Amino acid sequence: MPDARALNEPFPTLPRQREADRFGMLIFLATEIMLFGGVFAAALVLRITHPADYAAASREMHLWLGGINTAVLLTSSLLVALMVEAVRSGRPRRAAWLLGGTILLGLAFIFIKGLEYWKEYQDGLVPHLSDYALHGGPREMFMNLYFVGTGLHAVHVTMGLLLLGSLIWPFGWARRDRSATTAGNLALFWHLVDIVWIFLYPTLYLARG
Repeated sequence: MPDARALNEPFPTLPRQREADRFGMLIFLATEIMLFGGVFAAALVLRITHPADYAAASREMHLWLGGINTAVLLTSSLLVALMVEAVRSGRPRRAAWLLGGTILLGLAFIFIKGLEYWKEYQDGLVPHLSDYALHGGPREMFMNLYFVGTGLHAVHVTMGLLLLGSLIWPFGWARRDRSATTAGNLALFWHLVDIVWIFLYPTLYLARG
């Protein structure tokens, strides 16, 4: 049976509490989608108004690094889904290993992204810091958009890692209903981070022809 201590006021039952938790998370995720929607809308306008410059700027991206990061995030999303299932089935040890794998992959994503930013700086692709590859206009607008979009995404990855890290201690109580609800909600946030990148990658890296 679920632990009665997992029930908080003002909810009369655990199912009602779970529904409220999930609904709150879905509302939060909807606001995040609207935030990134502005980035994609700006990219669409730039692509329509300056297609040749947009494609030329996209060819400056390090396609292979972005591809590796895509695989990293997809794998982490699988691990976090398996982690939630392990929590729900009362297997804290398995859940802890899967959580650790998710966090390590998230850290790998941040490291690779930082390496990519460094290479772009060396290539002179950072607006207002280097100018031998950019001379204003649509290509500089593309790079501004790139750094805003991927930088905002990196912030969300960091937030997701901190939230997932907060789950490390509760796994001793993985059979409790509240633990499964919390893990599921945080996994939803991590899935959103993954989905946003799946759209950022083709928008910025694959628009080269």
